[in-house]
Amino acid sequence: MALSGPAKTVAQTVSLVVFMGAMAWASVPFYDWFCRVTGFGGVPGQVDVASDDILEQTIKVRFDGTLNNNMGWEFKPVQREMELRIGEVGLAFYEAYNPTSRTIAGQASYNVTPYAAGAFFDKIDCFCFTEQVLAPGERVQMPVSFFVDPEIVKDDDGKYVHTITLSYTFYEIDLPEGYAALDTDRQTDLN
Repeated sequence: MALSGPAKTVAQTVSLVVFMGAMAWASVPFYDWFCRVTGFGGVPGQVDVASDDILEQTIKVRFDGTLNNNMGWEFKPVQREMELRIGEVGLAFYEAYNPTSRTIAGQASYNVTPYAAGAFFDKIDCFCFTEQVLAPGERVQMPVSFFVDPEIVKDDDGKYVHTITLSYTFYEIDLPEGYAALDTDRQTDLN
């Protein structure tokens, strides 16, 4: 049966709202995927192996660490900067400390600046690929291994980049199920 008049308008409006809601829901994971693949917005790439090509030209990499407003940890890079040859694998560490009396799970978001370097900054392994869980009073050093793709020297914008800043922001997430039970038991023991 075909709709007509106001019923047709309502059906079209509801369909449009549902479609727009679905597009909004899908836009976040799609945008994240797009940025990881292209380096758009300063998001570094993820790779399985390092470059075979190591240039004599060096580049400076700076490290920055911040926390979301509600995150109870302390978080900072162990080393503020390093200089390495383009294509050479670098290994840096970030330190996280949970000074609270409760277990806290966190996830790090990251980017590099300048944005032109995002497509050439490749991470081999990183603590940011998975959630991190720290018990009360726990302090950890978390590694990130990376390299700057030698193709940066051929890029119209990238060839002028001499310093790259790798930034992480940790934010609190829900405890994984197994940890949540342990934290509840710990709180019961304290009371």
